[in-house]
Amino acid sequence: MKTAESVEAIEIAGISEPSILNYFATLNAGQFQQTASLFAEDGVMYAPFESGIVGEAAIAAYLQQEAQGIKAYPQQGIIDNLENNQIQVQVTGKAQTSWCGVNVIWLFILNQQRQITYSKIKLLASPQELLALRTEK
Repeated sequence: MKTAESVEAIEIAGISEPSILNYFATLNAGQFQQTASLFAEDGVMYAPFESGIVGEAAIAAYLQQEAQGIKAYPQQGIIDNLENNQIQVQVTGKAQTSWCGVNVIWLFILNQQRQITYSKIKLLASPQELLALRTEK
């Protein structure tokens, strides 16, 4: 098992929300338990090719298994206020694995406590590119 990497600060144009910045910083450092702890108790993550992963423990386990070696390069984002003091954050950028890079949109909804209640990771690629990614997995 590798030792914990230090967390590098992330800067995203248009985004100053600490939960989102910490999401990407801990994800890139391989600190998946810390990434999962940013989610609300019933928070849901929708990763590519997966149904909803619910709860901190399940999200941490998923990331531990599937996100090793993946680096996120968020570039810019926008924040919208929703009802009930929730906010929606959309971030665009790239995700890089050892064998490919792909453009990505990350969509988050944060509750009043600024915990992630919903996240969706959407790969921006053609259907043919997505099929090639899935078969190489």
